[in-house]
Amino acid sequence: MGEGLRLLKITVVRGKTLVIRDFKSSDPYVVVKLGNQTAKTRVINSCLNPVWNEELNFTLTEPLGFLNLEVFDKDVWKADDKMGKSYLNLQPLVSAARLRDILGSSCGETALRKVMPERDNCLVRESIIKNNVNGEVVQNVWLRLDGVESGELELTIKLITPVASS
Repeated sequence: MGEGLRLLKITVVRGKTLVIRDFKSSDPYVVVKLGNQTAKTRVINSCLNPVWNEELNFTLTEPLGFLNLEVFDKDVWKADDKMGKSYLNLQPLVSAARLRDILGSSCGETALRKVMPERDNCLVRESIIKNNVNGEVVQNVWLRLDGVESGELELTIKLITPVASS
């Protein structure tokens, strides 16, 4: 039998130096997509450095894909404006979780893998994938927003594998 369903908890922490899409500011929100699953954060009015701290939950299934993110400016009278998009390859996170399962869960926090910024990803800086004290595989990332002059998103991703029942 294959691996059980895994829960992916995405915390959209904050945005930094987002672009202006209204007269002096923007009213940003984030849409997160994984396969055919979609979730979005609340709108933060008149802010270019918003703090959401919102947890969005997804079911992770095979085949693995990319976590896609898009930031929009909420408008009342017209279509919402695009403020940039980004993506994160989930394969390194899942590979680190498999490594943790093979090696056995250890006590305390353990670094499992380092992911470096490259031309084919949206990472702003290196990201460490860890096994935390609760046994969750966690990755903190800063992602660059593409298609705009500026903007970054901070996320915390937790991969939770259910305990097998006897």
